[in-house]
Amino acid sequence: MHVRVRLDGSNPQGWHVALLRRIGEIPGLAAVSVDDAPASGAWPHTADLLFRLEALVHGLPRFGTEPVPGAAFEPWRQPAARPDLVLDLCGDVPSGPAIWHIAYDDRVGTDALLARLLADAVPRLTLVENGAIRAAGRLGADRPGIVLASFEDALARTITLIAASLRDRIAGRAGAGGAGDALVGHRVVLTVPRLGVRAGRMLAGALIHRLYRLCYYAPHWRCGWRRLAGPDLIDLGRHPEAGWSVLPDDGRRFYADPFPISVRGSTHLFVEDFPHATGKAIISAVRFGPDGPEGAPVPVLEEAHHLSYPFVFERDGGVWMVPESSAAGTVDLYRATRFPGGWVKEATLLSGVVASDATLVEHAGRWWIFATVRDAGLGAPSGAGSFHDALHLWSAPDFRGPYTPHPANPVLVDPSLARPAGRIVPRGGRLIRPIQDCAAGYGRALVLARIDRLDPAGFAQTVIGRVEPGPAWPGNRLHTLNAGGGIECIDGAARAPRFTIRGRTRRQG
Repeated sequence: MHVRVRLDGSNPQGWHVALLRRIGEIPGLAAVSVDDAPASGAWPHTADLLFRLEALVHGLPRFGTEPVPGAAFEPWRQPAARPDLVLDLCGDVPSGPAIWHIAYDDRVGTDALLARLLADAVPRLTLVENGAIRAAGRLGADRPGIVLASFEDALARTITLIAASLRDRIAGRAGAGGAGDALVGHRVVLTVPRLGVRAGRMLAGALIHRLYRLCYYAPHWRCGWRRLAGPDLIDLGRHPEAGWSVLPDDGRRFYADPFPISVRGSTHLFVEDFPHATGKAIISAVRFGPDGPEGAPVPVLEEAHHLSYPFVFERDGGVWMVPESSAAGTVDLYRATRFPGGWVKEATLLSGVVASDATLVEHAGRWWIFATVRDAGLGAPSGAGSFHDALHLWSAPDFRGPYTPHPANPVLVDPSLARPAGRIVPRGGRLIRPIQDCAAGYGRALVLARIDRLDPAGFAQTVIGRVEPGPAWPGNRLHTLNAGGGIECIDGAARAPRFTIRGRTRRQG
């Protein structure tokens, strides 16, 4: 199979090179070539200025948006035979069979993506062939206030969807993207947009707004807890009328990702413990008595890399933990030798993957891992794309592994419905999955979904509820739900003046 990629020769960028390399690695592709489209003039030069300023102010690397010389494409400039498929990134090739267009909210071109991000939208990415949608997904952003970061995340996920769709075509499957399954086959009318004065004003306004937020505000997370004497939040579908008690902190750190567990009749709460001074989290735990927490959480597990989301569970006479270790590129299993401490690494369940909030569940005789995964699409050392929008699954006969990736990975691409938010729990003969809604930013709300299908051939879920921050839980974020040992816990964040917090405050997971 020979694929020809149509590029805008007036605006070659790093993500084009990354795309060509990625699809060139797909088994079954005999050749990949490029063809320059006439300069469209659609890309605003002010966007490059904005990207340079944001990279400087926020200390961000540039991979996908970095301009590259035309010579970088020489390995793919082949006078090859007639292609089997044309991937048109510019919109200058008419629709037809074996012609793929990439569109953002039904508009072709990355200038359309830029316009949607400036409008604070969550763009829908579609791959269209002959006027019909072949694959689709919604694009997440880890730092939605920063256009450069959001744009790079979207480009990386664009590469993910294109590569998955090519693999599907070679294998004879229908589509890719998970979130777009209901759209596959629908017909759309694509347009080629042009940005103008309004978008230029939006660029200037967005820059001022981002600089203001950068200088003055930072998130500070808190854990809420309550005694569970009646219906839990899943059954209530809302915050309890009695509200939540807050796990106290000393102001120099925050606690997040609460996981309570009862072991031998004693309840302990495990949390991410993030000291602002170090900017690297550890796992801490506190015992709960009849009146609540007995003191402050104490460290129980620290590694050279950031740890969070201490997924803790009992099995086979032991207590186990799978903390998030995305900074190390692994998903690791630990065993407690002196509960609640004495944790030793028992196994590496997954390696070479930047996975967020790995959540295990046993179903139909197999163990499953749910996690959102960054892509290596733009060549960034820690991956690229959003931490929130691409849900991957793995399964194994035992919780210790070995784990096999789901053949449809990513099974879903949608920042509002992908990232795990706590233990998956049985309810009424079905499994209920808490999810972080990150469409408008990291951890903005909790979504509850019923798992309708979970097997080696497919995955499906249905949203059954949504819980947002509000009077019963002040602040603007809410992103974890867990129960155990007679208590139920959530977490979330409000904003605090940055000058009251020393050190690094950014939190990815």
